[in-house]
Amino acid sequence: MRRLLVFLLAAAGPLFSHVGSPDVFYEGAAGPYRLLVTIRPPQVVPGVAEIEILSDSGDAGSIRVAPLRFMAGKRFSPVPDILQRSKQDPNFFTGSVWLMSTGSWKVLIEVEGAAGRGELAVPVPALSTRVLGMQMGLALVLIPLGLVLAVGAASIVAASVREAQLPPGELPSPQRVRRSRTILRATLAGLSLVLWLGNTWWKAEAGDYSRIVYKPLEFRPEVQGDVLRLRLKDPGWLNRRVDDLLPDHGHLMHLYVVRKPDMDQAWHLHPEPDGESDSFTQNLPAMAAGEFALYGDIVHANGLAETATGSLTLPAALQGRPLTGDDAASDTPTAYRLVWEKTAPRIRARQPYEYRFRLVDGQGQDARDVEFYMGMPGHAAFVKRDGTVFAHVHPSGSVPAAAMGLANPENPHVMHMMGAATLPAQVTFPYGLPTAGAYRLFVQMKHGGEIVTGMFNIDVEN
Repeated sequence: MRRLLVFLLAAAGPLFSHVGSPDVFYEGAAGPYRLLVTIRPPQVVPGVAEIEILSDSGDAGSIRVAPLRFMAGKRFSPVPDILQRSKQDPNFFTGSVWLMSTGSWKVLIEVEGAAGRGELAVPVPALSTRVLGMQMGLALVLIPLGLVLAVGAASIVAASVREAQLPPGELPSPQRVRRSRTILRATLAGLSLVLWLGNTWWKAEAGDYSRIVYKPLEFRPEVQGDVLRLRLKDPGWLNRRVDDLLPDHGHLMHLYVVRKPDMDQAWHLHPEPDGESDSFTQNLPAMAAGEFALYGDIVHANGLAETATGSLTLPAALQGRPLTGDDAASDTPTAYRLVWEKTAPRIRARQPYEYRFRLVDGQGQDARDVEFYMGMPGHAAFVKRDGTVFAHVHPSGSVPAAAMGLANPENPHVMHMMGAATLPAQVTFPYGLPTAGAYRLFVQMKHGGEIVTGMFNIDVEN
């Protein structure tokens, strides 16, 4: 009964490892097969995760999938389910798996075909984010029906007391009538008590379930001089820790600072721990006075990725310090620029697209000295203008490298491009925006030791 109640109550809102972006996108290799994987986590836990896989080549004969707890080995895998091949596109496969409990999971993907056998595991967060109330339409149907049943049951009890033992044709005495009315009132009172107790139990169970509902980490920022101190605030969710973070692309935290409301400036920074388990510090660059949105990506040792959020207000401009290392700003002067090579005339919500960009010099020629930027050809941040969506995406998709490496221990370089002496001037990000609306996109590539940031607008349709 408790599991059934959880199933009925919990519905996932869009707050997982990224803000407002629940779906998982990954593009990479399962052995000899290149796959674009889309996983839509369930709206309730336990629940069904929907899976879509597009194979780049036509030699994938069959694809099987199985859910696993994130740290579990393959020998604990249930019997895999076979994905269905689309009749319209033989390279497109769909299916689903059950995720039975809250926390970090991975979907094991096995491909067999003309090129042999390939295997890949993609991390998936199984989280519920809100308690779902009864739909208004359903309430308008069930509440009147419940009242009719209660009154009907009380009327039947009263009628049985008044007339059940009377001979045919005999009218009930005034005493029987009075007694039946007393029984009617007592029955209605008893049924009302039962309904009240049921409602109280329901609220208690819903309150108890709130400890399972996902609550994202928050920032408590404080600026002293030109140093930003960020303290992670845990609003209380299960037994979450903040001292178990893993480096992702060489950093424990990737912090995006975006100026509000115009989103005309952004910084990609990497705060360092300051000796306390829940606190980080960052030297700030020169910044004008104003209000800024904070988005901090972290990855836990169990593979769960989170984005802590907050806001920062600077009452006066900061002189700041020059950026160093992997830190980058959108307003850094450069002769190079990023060009968006659009592959679709319109972008729709919840549909995966390849966002393709090219790094060119002042004459429009491809950059020849492109470098890896923190182990990737590029980084992108998708931010909705109203602040409800943030996603840090790589050319391999929305899965953090640290989580992907843990999920594939036999292939620790699964997230990286290997064997390339030089990088092309083009980078592609597979991703699907979760909701319609206006977005701001920040893209970064690196060449000759210089990080270039491009800013673009996206209008997403339903």
